[in-house]
Amino acid sequence: MKEITIDKIENAMRGHVPKPIGRYGYSAVLLPLVRGQDGGLSLLFEVRADELKKQPGEIAFPGGKMERGETPEQTAVRETCEELCIPESAVRLITQFDYIVSYSNFTIYSCVGEIDAGALGGEPNRGEVKDTFLVPLEFFVEREPEVYVNRVVPVISDRFPYEMIHFKEGYSWREGRSTVPIYVWRDPGTGGDRVIWGLTAQLVRRFADAVRSAASS
Repeated sequence: MKEITIDKIENAMRGHVPKPIGRYGYSAVLLPLVRGQDGGLSLLFEVRADELKKQPGEIAFPGGKMERGETPEQTAVRETCEELCIPESAVRLITQFDYIVSYSNFTIYSCVGEIDAGALGGEPNRGEVKDTFLVPLEFFVEREPEVYVNRVVPVISDRFPYEMIHFKEGYSWREGRSTVPIYVWRDPGTGGDRVIWGLTAQLVRRFADAVRSAASS
């Protein structure tokens, strides 16, 4: 091996873009605001198609996997247009919002945007979207969800060499927490309950907090 010098290290590190260690997935969603005829704002939600391999039948925001070279904003708008079958001109991006770093090795970015209500009359992409519905933004601003906090406990291999790391009696591995909010919306159109939970509800809760704070300032 050739001599390792500080100059070589500096040259190798110059221009390095920090990235996470390990395998991670990245996706982006849009929190789509729709303005009603009375001027009131609603959030649009999708019910994922039953045929999908991941989270079939669950309620989510439009969005999906980030393609190489895309920004979260580009992904959120592209996926929204593909899933709702609307033109890009019908989406007005407002801002990039908060993101979720999951304990299961993926990150979800979110953006806030407004969708032209007139563009929503057609059929969504039935290969991905079973149904869509609107919930008045005030519903989330005026109430807190039920919240459940679950332990995330590491499962350690029976073959892990505790003796090698000088912990013969075992090691105190760190645990994590998974916070699961749940909102229940009684849909006047169907008479049934729409249960909004998990990561989607986490984004809703954070957005409602931001809206509530802005309205009170």
